[in-house]
Formats: sequence, structure tokens, C-alpha cells
Amino acid sequence: MKNPDAGTRLHAAEAFAPGSIGNLGPGLDVLGLAVSGIGDAVRAERGNAPGVVIVDPGHPDLSNDATTHASGIAATAVLRLAGAEDLGLRLWVRKGLPLSAGQGGSAASAAAGAGAANALLDTPLPSIKLIEAALEAETVVAGRHLDNVAPSIVGGLVLIRSMDPLDLVSIPVPTGLHVVLVRPEMPLRTADGRRVLPRVVPLATTIHQTAQVGAIVAAATSGDLALFGRAIDDRLAEPARAPLLPGFAEAKRAALDAGALGCSISGSGPTAFALADSEVVAGRVGEAMRQAYTNAGYACDVRVTVPDLEGLRVMTG
Repeated sequence: MKNPDAGTRLHAAEAFAPGSIGNLGPGLDVLGLAVSGIGDAVRAERGNAPGVVIVDPGHPDLSNDATTHASGIAATAVLRLAGAEDLGLRLWVRKGLPLSAGQGGSAASAAAGAGAANALLDTPLPSIKLIEAALEAETVVAGRHLDNVAPSIVGGLVLIRSMDPLDLVSIPVPTGLHVVLVRPEMPLRTADGRRVLPRVVPLATTIHQTAQVGAIVAAATSGDLALFGRAIDDRLAEPARAPLLPGFAEAKRAALDAGALGCSISGSGPTAFALADSEVVAGRVGEAMRQAYTNAGYACDVRVTVPDLEGLRVMTG
């Protein structure tokens, strides 16, 4: 994560945080991958009165109340963690990520809000404190999980080993990994996607999920893209959420038939993701998934990208 030098007193700063894939197949709430391209940005300026004010929430459907907007909650948490509650901040949010899409939009807003606020502190906080601040926001707007927040801030592939105490592990991203994100035009709130998750999980499913998460870590560390793809085999969240996502099953079959290494639901959906070992294959997979959704009666947005290894960026001035 890039941050300005400590001790520099600034009037304004802007932070950008990339979108992400939460869960990453079998890694429900424990694996997340930052992806390049679109993300959310927050500009922060010093204000005259203490506290955080949202000047522009970034989307007509988002509140300008700093106690309910992800960026405002995170910025406020940064000030509290730094003992700087007397500082006033005005925030302008630029939403690059779609709402309720399963691409880590609330987490990116929280991460960017935390990063922009942090840049205006006389002594900026370390990244682990920014993660704590962004988690406060994510807890309010989407639920207490870090599989989107952590990769948005630190970049790359992240394993959340523990929430209490906070323990995150950055995992190498295999060379050559390409990501296809396909967002059909259908709404699905994160809360609805979480509501259908089973409360009791059979032992066989637990064993399977554990094995796949271990396989992903092994594949990422060794650079084995084929194993990485085979391990995108979710038998917990995907079966529960797929009925809420018409066309997903057909799109997944089309992706695998077109050469995808693996395919599943990004976060709670409705975005689906597929993995490929080259840009050419990724493009072919994206078009196959688009056609499947079209056949099911849904227009969709297709994006071919790669993992984002940098995470949160902060620009000052």
C-alpha cells in the first residue's frame, strides 16, 4: 500500500482501492483476491469543524450520512484510532464499482475512505489499522468479514487466518492468472446472499471445503494454475446461492467448456468469476458466459482482467 511520508501536513488527499472477489470459490469469508481495473476513489479535504462530512456519496442511491456510508464510517474510525477526533474531513466519493454486484464495492469505498483520511493525519496509521477501520464500515453495511477489505488494501490474494485476533496472510499470486468477471443485470443484495447460507454444514462438506482452500494455497505458492482452477470447487455457498442467480449454472458450464480453469460466484453475486491461464482463453470464456446469460434472458457486463497486486493507492495534493 502506498502512503505519504509521515509528518507531512496536507490539505487534501485522494485514495483509490480496487474491487475484489470475496470467498474465491471455497474460501467463504477467508479468501479474497484484488482485481485490476475499476475501483472506488475517495478525495478527502480538511474541514473547519471536527468530524466527517460526505459532500458527494458517489451514487444517487447512497446516503451522504457519514454514519451509514462506508467511506464515512471508515474515515471516522481512522480519526478515532489515531486520537484525531478534532480533525474535520470533507469527503467526495467516486464509485467505479457497481452497487450490490459482488465485486467488493462497499469494501473498496471503506478502504479508500480510510486511506484518504489516513493521509491527512500528522502521523499516518499502519495498514493493519486501516484494515480495522475499514472492517468497522464493512460490518455496518455488508457484514463482518474481511475477504474483500483485506485484498482491497494490501492487494493480491489474502487469507484471513483469524478475525479475533486479526491475522492475515498474503499469498503469492500465480504468474499468468487471468480473471473474467461477468455481471448479469439482476439485483442481489449481500444480505440476501448471506441469508441463504446453511447454518449447519455436513462433515463431508466441511472436509471438502478445507481441502480446496488448502489446495488453493498450495497451488498459489507453487504456481500450479491447473490445481488452482480445480480447487475453485465450492460445495457450501455456491449451491445455496445459485438458485438466486438464474443463468449462472449455464454460464458456469459455458465457461468450463470454453477452457476456464475454474468458475464460481464472486462474493454473494450476482457477478460470476472465471479463471484462465491466458488473455486469449479469458476472452473466449467471457464471450461464452455472455452468450449463456443472453440465452437465459439477461444482458451482462463482461470484464477480462488480472489480479491487482498493489491494493490501496494514495495520492496527495
